[in-house]
Order: sequence, then structure tokens, then C-alpha cells
Amino acid sequence: MKVNEIFYSLQGEGFNTGTPAVFIRFSGCNLECPFCDTQHQKGKEMTEGDIIEEVSRYKANLVVVTGGEPALQLTESLVEMLHFLGKTVAVETNGTVELPKNVDWITLSPKDMVLGEKAAPILKKADELKLVFSDDLCRDARPCVSTYEHINVKYRFLQPCDTGDVEKNKETIKKTIEFCKEHPEWRLSLQTHKILNIR
Repeated sequence: MKVNEIFYSLQGEGFNTGTPAVFIRFSGCNLECPFCDTQHQKGKEMTEGDIIEEVSRYKANLVVVTGGEPALQLTESLVEMLHFLGKTVAVETNGTVELPKNVDWITLSPKDMVLGEKAAPILKKADELKLVFSDDLCRDARPCVSTYEHINVKYRFLQPCDTGDVEKNKETIKKTIEFCKEHPEWRLSLQTHKILNIR
């Protein structure tokens, strides 16, 4: 497996925000999103045993498998080994590749509203749906979110896109908050790790 990094921090987004977690970031992705804020391309080859040895150094019960696109490499056997350590395994995915059946938590973050049909998710069920929103991606959140109404999820999060422009970000956050107030089945997700300046 090609692993970009393994590190210990707090989950910064979505339902598990603030929860201590070990992050396994796999290298590589099958999509190229213009707003991607992750340098996931580089990495080193690691066996499943190597990964388990590194993860076991940390106290957290939650392991977040991310990327890039982790479904390109994640295996049922690695998830099983993490379970043996007593870990809960959460995966952050764009939903275009099937996941191992034994993961505990799926965060689905589709990218087809930016990249078109080639990025349409094949997953029909997840624990949480997280959509990135900004005027550049979608002028009005309503038609964007309605695209995913057929997907069976427990929680729905709308996350303002960090454009790198302070004034633009303020406007995007304002629109995202207003949307959530109008559609209370949606929750606001902020990238708290950026606010706190942690990984």
C-alpha cells in the first residue's frame, strides 16, 4: 500500500468533529478536484502490518482512513486488523469506488457537482453526506443537495469551501448558514482543524 502519512490529531469535520483520531492518508485519487486542499500524491510503500504497528502507537479508538481516495487501496483485511486493535474505522470517500463491507463509518463527499457524471457516486448508503459549497461550485445550494436525496444517510452536512479569499469565505459561510436554517435536515460543517491551525 502507498501511504502518504499516518498522524494523530482531532477530527476536524462532520459528525465526529473534535474526536481524537489516528489518520491514515493513502496516496492517490481517481479524481482531480480544483479545490482539493490535500497534498496526497507522495507516499511510501507500507504493508498492512507496518500500518497496524504505526496505528497501535496512538491511544485513540477512532481511525480515519482518508486520501486522496482511500477506497482504491483499503482492504477488508486491514479493517479487520484495526478492529482487532479495538479501533472504530471511519472512511472519507468520494463514493466512486466500492468500500470493504466491514468499515464502521462512511463519510461520503461526492464531487460530481464539480466534475460531472464521471465522478457520480455509486454508493447508495453512508453514515454522513458531506457536500462542499461555494458560489464557484454551485450558485444555489438547493439544486446541488437535491441531487443526493436518493442516498440513504443518517446525517447531512454542508461545508463552506475554503477559497483562500477571506471576504469570499465570509460570504460563503453566510450562505451556508442560511441554507441550513432554511433546510434543518442539513447541518453546518466547518473545517475546525484549519481554524485551530492543527493537522
